[in-house]
Amino acid sequence: MSSTFRDLRVWQEAMDLTVEIYKSTAAFPKYEIYGLAQQLRLAAVSVASNIAEGKGHRSTREFLHFLFHARGSILEVQTQILVATRLSYLPEEACSELLDRAEGIGRALSGLITSLDRRVA
Repeated sequence: MSSTFRDLRVWQEAMDLTVEIYKSTAAFPKYEIYGLAQQLRLAAVSVASNIAEGKGHRSTREFLHFLFHARGSILEVQTQILVATRLSYLPEEACSELLDRAEGIGRALSGLITSLDRRVA
């Protein structure tokens, strides 16, 4: 039986992070609802979405292409978390927890990319 994107641990972790991002950004100032809060939410959703979309493609090479996009999005998430913290929208503890999760997802994506890259080579 072939696995789906929902079976991938990295996708599951990206979904969990997305939920935490949504909860955390709910406390941002109202004037940021269409600014940093929205950008952070979109970047977080993009990570899981790119993993899912890539998994749905036929070739490993295409899957890799989407994993690279997911990795770029997780770096964007990390940057935006740091911006939110510098603006005092996120407390230090929340920043540390979110960054730890995002960095773990980044490492998992890099590992998956390396593994799949070996198969293509």
